[in-house]
Parts: sequence; structure tokens; C-alpha cells
Amino acid sequence: MTQAAETARTVILTVDDDPGVSRAVARDLRRRYGAAYRIVRAESGESALEALRELKLRGDLVAVILADYRMPQMNGIEFLEQALDVYPGARRVLLTAYADTNAAIDAINVVDLDHYLLKPWDPPEEKLYPVLDDLLDAWRASDFRPVPATKVVGHRWSAHSSDVREFLARNQVPYRWYSADEPEGQRLLAAAEADGRRLPLVITPDGAPLIEPDAPELAARVGLATTPAAEFYDLVVIGGGPAGLGSAVYGASEGLRTVLVERSATGGQAGQSSRIENYLGFPDGVSGAQLTERARRQAAKFGAEILTAREVTGLEVNGSARVVRFSDGSAVAAHSVILATGVSYRQLAAPGCDDLTGCGVFYGSALTEAASCQDQDVYIVGGANSAGQAAMYLSRGAKSVTLLVRGESLAASMSYYLIQQIEEAPNIHVRAGTVVESAHGDGRLERLTLRDVKNGETESVDAQWMFVFIGAAPLTDWLDGTVLRDERGFILAGPDLTADGRPPAGWELDRPPYHLETNIPGVFVAGDARAESAKRVASAVGEGAMAVMLVHRYLEQS
Repeated sequence: MTQAAETARTVILTVDDDPGVSRAVARDLRRRYGAAYRIVRAESGESALEALRELKLRGDLVAVILADYRMPQMNGIEFLEQALDVYPGARRVLLTAYADTNAAIDAINVVDLDHYLLKPWDPPEEKLYPVLDDLLDAWRASDFRPVPATKVVGHRWSAHSSDVREFLARNQVPYRWYSADEPEGQRLLAAAEADGRRLPLVITPDGAPLIEPDAPELAARVGLATTPAAEFYDLVVIGGGPAGLGSAVYGASEGLRTVLVERSATGGQAGQSSRIENYLGFPDGVSGAQLTERARRQAAKFGAEILTAREVTGLEVNGSARVVRFSDGSAVAAHSVILATGVSYRQLAAPGCDDLTGCGVFYGSALTEAASCQDQDVYIVGGANSAGQAAMYLSRGAKSVTLLVRGESLAASMSYYLIQQIEEAPNIHVRAGTVVESAHGDGRLERLTLRDVKNGETESVDAQWMFVFIGAAPLTDWLDGTVLRDERGFILAGPDLTADGRPPAGWELDRPPYHLETNIPGVFVAGDARAESAKRVASAVGEGAMAVMLVHRYLEQS
């Protein structure tokens, strides 16, 4: 059951303990249905159940199950009763001898039997195929649906389950979600022989069950590249947001051996945006996911490698090589490096928020949760464009969306076009001068305490959903002691390194640093992680392209 062509076909399963009969049934089924269906045969109830569980984990569909009544250890009715738990939608047929017809009739009430066939069934054109044709027609007309290859079983209010769903969604990995409390989720848990105490359960395309997987394991098992193909490159890009993707596209398209390393998912904060409407060339707007996927495909088309779920922990200089070290102890080297690590949303310091993260409190848009906000009250903390875009997106289905803004208005931090849209949306409300004092809930968010920053008055409101977009913390702590940064952690480059007219300490070249070059020659920075950057998607992409141009200049003079 490993060939892709076979797994794409729906299964007809037959089980009979007599090898001769088993082969004969399978032969007749293949003759009529082999081109459109995959025929699987087994010679015991236990082996047939094992096959069904494997098919379930792989996401295959089973249309019809034919079982012999007289089998040792587990007769056909007992087998079909257990098979019903794995594939409740499959049509069920019992093969019986004439003397067993009373048992077959009784089985209709036990396993909701669809049909019973008397042995022998020759000629199959008269006694087998018409019955199977009718059952297959009925099955096709039923509510069956092929499911995406990757399946996730978890609890609705579980931070780890939420993280896994967000990781898969942002990396464009198709998956289907099942609650552990629902029948299909329980069937998948049983097929994986998992007790449900440790969740989520992720079932990969090859049918392997993963219990509480971390990002690197999950990435590797769902087909994302995690290991560099070479040990040395012309350019290593660290970070897969707009700046990093721009660097990868321009670097690879201009002939540089390029690898992009991303710790979570390409797109960065922009990739989580529901709609970007002020990006050049998209008059009707474009979602962050769409823009990210196009850029990713573009980089791959030009030959850039893209590694996912790889955390970078160190940068070293080894002669002319720049060595990038990973958290697992491995490393990759290159002539040059572009730091495009971006920023992350600052954590809300209000009591209760840490305990409820992923359980009603989310950082960033968490678009996988949008469907669950239907007809509910949603709170968004923040007053910049990302908060406004999330408010507009969530307002389509939510009962109400309330923007909590510390400042006096949105004008200081949000684009004018977004402010206009928010003012025109009837179910979006802006509460200026308001902060979250604390969050409350037992296992999930239930209430928020809000505070007026002017008079200090507090108010308790019912809340099940809160999305936080406050501030930007650069992801640069791992560069401490190597690359110069300002007091907030943003990377200094170019003119900022020579403000007093002198090169930075340790600079040994007879030229000043290029515009986006750090205090380490050949190491550049682009995008939001750079000190005094514009914090806009277009400028990040532009800096990514400019950094590649400066890489070329550096390599020509090295």
C-alpha cells in the first residue's frame, strides 16, 4: 500500500480464511472493478482489521467490505461489527453457505448488513457483479468525501493543537481537523492505537501517527525540506518573511547558490495578514498567504532551497566563510549571509494571558481560528495595520469585533485606507485609551478585565477570543556578541555603524560598510530586523533585493 497510484483509488476489501476462495473472490473483483478500485484481500478477520486501520490512517476510502461468515477466531459478523467502527460508511456484504442464511438474516440487525451472497457465486456476471454495482452506486451517492492526506486529531482548546494547525496552514500543507471528542476523531485515535491523553495526534500522508510532534519532526514528515542539500553556498538567507523571500528570489535568479532558512513558516507577520491592500500591483488586495506562496514558488523556480522549521542559533566567521549554526548542532556555510529574521509580536504582560495562549488568546491573526469566531464577540489588541487587517477579516463572520487601542486614536499607527474601512464596518468598534488588565478562564478564555488608561477605571467583559498585535520585538537575541544591535535589539547597518565617521570596532576593510552591511563584512540585514526600517511589506521586499545587489558587490571585491 505504498504506491501513490494505488492510494489514489478507493478500496474494495474481501476477507476469507480459505486461500482458494480468497483468491477467487479477489480475481473476480479485479476482473470487473480493478481499473477503478483497489482490491485488497485478507485471510483472517484480524489481518483484515489491521489493513482497515492502515487504510484509515492513510486517508484511503473503502467502498465495500465482503466477509466470509465461517472464519475461525472471528467470524464474518464479528469482523463486520468491528469494521463498522473504522469505516461506518462502507457497504457490508456477508458471504455465506446455504445453511448459514438464517445467521446472515440475523446479521442485518447486528451490523446493518447491506447484502449477503451465497457461495458459490458463479457466474459472477449474474450473481456477484449486479449486487456490487448497486452497492457501489449507493456508496457513491452517499456523503463520503476524500480527505486531505494529513489529519490532525486534538482538543479544541489546546495550545499545542492550535500551534500544529497554524504551522500546517501557514506552510500550505493541506490537512483536516478532527476533534478528539467526535466519533471520527475517536476512530482515528483507535486506528493509531492512541489513548487520547497526549494530543494532538498527527497522521502523516504515509499513515504514520505522530503524538505531540514538534515543528522539525512535523515538517520532515509532511514533506517540507528541513536539511540543506549542500554544505557551502554563495548566500544563506535567514528568515522567510517578505525581505527573506525577496532576497531568495533575487539571489537565486542572479545565479547565486542560495538557501533560505526559516524557523517556522515562510511569510513572517505579513504571511498571517488576511488582506494587504496597499502593496504595489494588487489593486484588489492580496492575502499574506497568497503573496507568500507566490514568492515561495518563485524562489523555488529559480533554484533557491527553502528549509523550514530550522532554528538558527549562531553566526561565526571562519576566514572568508560565514558559518550559520542550527539548534541541533549542525551548520551550513556560505560566502555571504542576509539577516532577514523579522520581528515577532510582543507578549501581553497582563495576568492570565500566558496560561490562556492558544486557548482563546492568540498572537497574530491565527487565521485557522477565524471559522470558530462565527457569530461571537472578538477582541483585538493593537492599533497598527496588522490589527486593522485582522479586524476587517474577522468582522465578516463575527458578531462583533472590538479594537482595543492604548493611544487616543488609530491615526498615529494605521494606514488611512484601513481606518476608513473600519469606520464603515457596522460591527467593528474602536475603544481608544483602553488596555487589557487581565484575562480569565478555566482552560479557555472566558472574560477580560479592561482598564481605561486615563482614569484607571476597570470593566469586566465576556470574551472567548482575543488576538494580540502589540509592538515588534526583533528576533535577534542569538546574534548577541557577534552583530551590533541597538538598545532594542534591532540590527545596525551601513551609515548607522559609522555615525561618528569611524568604522565599527574590528572592521578591517579599507572601505566603510555598505548600506545594508553589518559590522561583519559579507553579512547584511534586510527588512524589519534592521534598525529604523520602514516596517512595510514593500520596503522589506525592496531591501531584500538591494541586499542581494550589495552581496554581488561584496563577492566581486573579495
